Amino acid sequence: MSEDINDNVPSRQRRRFPGISSRTYEHPADRSALVALRKLSGFDTVFKALSALLPERSLRLLFLSDSVRVSDAQFAHLNAMLRDACYILDLEKVPSMYVTQNPQPNAMCIGIDEPIIVVTTGLVELLDEEEMRAVVGHEVGHALSGHSVYRTILLFLTSLALKAAWIPLGNVAIMAIVTALREWFRKSELSADRAGLLVGQDLQASMRGLMKIAGGNHLHEMNVDAFLEQAEEYERGGDLRDSVLKILNVLPRSHPFTTVRAAELKKWSETRDYQRVMDGHYPRRDEDKDTSVSDSFRQSAASYADSVKSSKDPLMKLVGDIAGGTADLGGKLRDTFTAKSARPSDKPSGPDSDPSDGKPEQNGHEEG
Repeated sequence: MSEDINDNVPSRQRRRFPGISSRTYEHPADRSALVALRKLSGFDTVFKALSALLPERSLRLLFLSDSVRVSDAQFAHLNAMLRDACYILDLEKVPSMYVTQNPQPNAMCIGIDEPIIVVTTGLVELLDEEEMRAVVGHEVGHALSGHSVYRTILLFLTSLALKAAWIPLGNVAIMAIVTALREWFRKSELSADRAGLLVGQDLQASMRGLMKIAGGNHLHEMNVDAFLEQAEEYERGGDLRDSVLKILNVLPRSHPFTTVRAAELKKWSETRDYQRVMDGHYPRRDEDKDTSVSDSFRQSAASYADSVKSSKDPLMKLVGDIAGGTADLGGKLRDTFTAKSARPSDKPSGPDSDPSDGKPEQNGHEEG
């Protein structure tokens, strides 16, 4: 059962955000991906069908019977963090939270009618108190944004609905929806990371938590600055082939890569927008009804344009060049993906010839 936020409220040391709207921390890519998802052909049909058919009561009974429910009597420190996160983000009801036995560090927020937060023992054992506080805030951010509904549908589509022959849209259409859901969910993780920072209000703890998820409990062997340098190298490294491989690598994932998440969160923490939130200037929930969808979409589009302009990724740089009318797309793609054959008028092959032979490159967990 959900618990009223005013029950057993612990002492507060961090800034609180009364009436905060999820628009405050939602990444522009999250909003635009959700708009694109809702416009996807067949999504409304699947959404309505699954919303009525998903066995949410069975899901709750499953966690109740085979996991440990967080309370003052069980995992009391997590219960205090959960109430604290809900108090800071002004979430009216505290969601039920469960700890489930699984060595894989993971957490998720699911549920159609009411959100349920689930964390694994692997995550609880991996993170210290402040790192865990950021994760709990991350999941409460999902709950406040209403992400749990779409997350639940994604889980059921990938595990059950794909095998159900009675779904009229067919496997191809379902896979299109699953792919779009995954793309949105990866973006929603960036939003929830921001919510985790607003709750924990400790950037270094957020960075450490992401670093541990990537490399385990070996802080003495790791360095936050070096970890962020990996994200920089990942973004700028290689050529167009590497850009394509990045896309292919991320498509099956529900989460962005951890170095990317860390870099995105650090970037947001250094913005004027973040400072304004910490100063108490942020959108309120009671203003949500007056928000223009078209304005939100324009903001998302502007954010994408800025991202493309500032990106060091070869493909994004090419897109930016094309948008600015300064690139020869055909020529760059031809030079990148094919070997440059020597024409009769060219120099003969030898030590001075182009070494590019078009050889293919080889390309090789998660908290929600």
